[in-house]
Amino acid sequence: MFSLPPQIARRSFLRNSGVSLGSMALSSMLNQQYGLAKDATQQDVPHWNGVVNPPHFEPKAKRIIWLYMAGGMTHIDTFDNKPKLAELHGKPMPESVTKGQQIAQLQGAQLNCFGPQHAFKQYGQSGQSISEIWPMLGEKCADDMCIVRSLHTDAINHDPAHTFMNTGTMIAGRPAMGSWLLYGLGAESQSLPGFVVMVSTGNYGQRQPIAARQWHSGFLPGQFQGVEFRGTGDPVLYVGNPKGVNSKQQRDVVDAVQRLNGLANTRYDDPEIATRISQYELAFRMQSSVPELMDVSNEPQHIFDLYGSKGGDGSFASNCLLARRLAERGTRFIQLYHRDWDHHGAVKEHSAGTAKEVDQGVAALITDLKQRDMLKDTIIVFGSEFGRTPMAQGNGRDHHLAGFTMWFAGGGFKPGMSYGNTDEFGYHAVENRVSVHDVHATLLHQMGIDHSRFTYKFQGLDSKLTGVEEANVVKDLLV
Repeated sequence: MFSLPPQIARRSFLRNSGVSLGSMALSSMLNQQYGLAKDATQQDVPHWNGVVNPPHFEPKAKRIIWLYMAGGMTHIDTFDNKPKLAELHGKPMPESVTKGQQIAQLQGAQLNCFGPQHAFKQYGQSGQSISEIWPMLGEKCADDMCIVRSLHTDAINHDPAHTFMNTGTMIAGRPAMGSWLLYGLGAESQSLPGFVVMVSTGNYGQRQPIAARQWHSGFLPGQFQGVEFRGTGDPVLYVGNPKGVNSKQQRDVVDAVQRLNGLANTRYDDPEIATRISQYELAFRMQSSVPELMDVSNEPQHIFDLYGSKGGDGSFASNCLLARRLAERGTRFIQLYHRDWDHHGAVKEHSAGTAKEVDQGVAALITDLKQRDMLKDTIIVFGSEFGRTPMAQGNGRDHHLAGFTMWFAGGGFKPGMSYGNTDEFGYHAVENRVSVHDVHATLLHQMGIDHSRFTYKFQGLDSKLTGVEEANVVKDLLV
């Protein structure tokens, strides 16, 4: 058996080996590419196939692409037209609507109605009512969209609302939905992460802070954590080999590292050591797969024209193109944050500007997936952590949790459909109310998972993504 003198710890070995951590991993891909033989340690790294195997029932979708409009997209100016609110613009909001309600920054202020800032149009054969600030999405994709105007959430401030939308609870440190899916279903790809996150920033609104804990694996093993890809430069730090290190030298080092981890795992049976072993494996495979993913030079010109980006510029459209490429290569859960929707002021200008940064990329992604026959088994989710108030905050809007809009496309959701409503002021979700837990339950259902049976033992409890509160699959949204 391989061994080292006891005074040489793994950390000191790595520090003195002269090879960067980013280059260290074991890989069957290395064997395939360079013809190197596997050793026993490599053969002991199984592919994770998920705990819901087989699925609880026939899945309608294979993957989810979540387009996350961070900051609280204003539903009243985008997808939820309120003519009555427009009539009362500038007049006091009826106290009967707001009395006893949770309000963020408008506490104690005069609450005046603030009507929709953009005109709405009917788009598509379905006649979907969508703001004119979405010309490409409306013209090209209205008949693909399932718009839900009756969402409500439990959190009034950004960070807990992000946490709730991503993990099903406002308690920090719980697994993100992408981690749950990867744990439940496994990854289709063995050379790319099963859960990838990308963040873009534009030129309008306040830039919403997005923390890595929003894609954390929580109490699930660390191998199910999301991996953030950067939109410009190297998408993953240290994905390339260090200068002066060839494949044979690297292999010698990573073999030794893997054996050390194997010895520790045998001794301590620590799941985090097992995670390290599997992630070293994935990390090396990414050294080949990530550059290939990012090299969009083989994409035809009409694809660049469709997205309005040639990739690699860090824009939302560029990330949408990469999302399609990730989906093609088997990534299970892809989350794209655009973090400029926090419009406390100048909501008319900023909502139009931010929508313009997003509109073409979203429409291109749906169109591209359709022409590749992938939309049928890919769920597109579009929405924010909450909405914005129908009352004015100067010339902007405050945070709002009682009613807002999300929409879905593909993956067995009914196309060209509108569901639910807020009241005539856009304040309360009143018709066919849908909770965040309902969204999670419905998405899991489309992936073949019964949310009530999908649990992980943590601190003596059977924990779930959908928590202990009532959660329902919204079957009216589904084909």
